[in-house]
Amino acid sequence: MRRERESGKVRRERESEKERNTQRERDREREKREWEREKRERERLRKERKKEREREREREKREREREKKERDSEKERNKERERGGRARKREERERESEKEGNRERERERE
Repeated sequence: MRRERESGKVRRERESEKERNTQRERDREREKREWEREKRERERLRKERKKEREREREREKREREREKKERDSEKERNKERERGGRARKREERERESEKEGNRERERERE
């Protein structure tokens, strides 16, 4: 009788130990899944930040290119304006010179 009780007690202890081990294993598996999920989330966020930085670099690059084109266009317009101004001045000088030449010829004729 006592032996049966003891063996029952031993059996219950063994079952109890199995349950604790099983629970520990479940806990480890759950922690492992959590850790893996967190790892995937960190990786996803890292990639997202990397893409955002790349998009920002591209935006800045396009902005710099746009500003350079604007500056180049402005320089070109200024050059054209300057050339046009010089051409007008030259034409005016030529007309004045021509008028002066005409006046000279008129005086010579008189």
